[in-house]
Parts: sequence; C-alpha cells; structure tokens
Amino acid sequence: MSDPSSYQPPPPPPPQFQAPVPGSSGLSDNAASALAYVTFIPAIIFLMVPPYNQSANVRFHSWQSILLTITVVIVDIMVGIVLGIAAFFLPWFLHSVIWGLLELGWFVLWLACVFSAFNGKRFNLPIISDIAAKQAGA
Repeated sequence: MSDPSSYQPPPPPPPQFQAPVPGSSGLSDNAASALAYVTFIPAIIFLMVPPYNQSANVRFHSWQSILLTITVVIVDIMVGIVLGIAAFFLPWFLHSVIWGLLELGWFVLWLACVFSAFNGKRFNLPIISDIAAKQAGA
C-alpha cells in the first residue's frame, strides 16, 4: 500500500484557449462611448470606423463629446476676454478663483458624461444633447 501522506492531487487542467469571435471589436459600446470623451480625437475616429459608427449610442456620445469640446473652447475664450478686461477692476486672486471654479465645473461635467456613458446611460446636456441626438440619428 502507498503512504497516504505522500498523495499529491493531479495538476489542474491548462486554461482553455478561446479564439476571438470574428468581427467583434475589442471595446464594448459602453467603453467606446466613455472613451469618446477622452478628447475629440477618439470621438471622430468612432464616427468614422465600423463597428463603432453603427452604434447609435457610440455615435451620440461621440457627437456630444465633440460639441462639448467646442462649447468649452468658446466659453473659455469668452470668459478669458471678460476676465482680461475685468482684471483692471478685480483683484488678481478673484480672477484666479473665478477661472478655477469654471475649470472645475467643466471637469465635473466631463466626469459625469464619462461615467454615464460607461454605464450605458446618457447624461443630457442642455442644447448639446439635442444636437448630438439629431446628428447621431438616435
């Protein structure tokens, strides 16, 4: 008889290889939608490259990202001009506080868009979401 203390269980089987499904992309729609907000560049790519451009959700978030970027640039330029003119009347620290609060607001808005896109939801921005939905056909 063999010694029971020398028993070793058989090694586990090797992991099964699963070939990728042909025609599937590396990103889910939710991941692609969230990635569209990183900059406007992925958003443009997703609008041009299949299979992403065939998803209404990815198209919506891509358009919303592009339109949000345009809005941020325009508003930042306008506020910069106003604060530049107001610099003659406002203390320097107040100028910095206003600018910092504006940029913090943009960041929070951007995070809300990214998280909602990643969770498969739409964070509707006034005016921008309506235009994005029309452009996306969604």
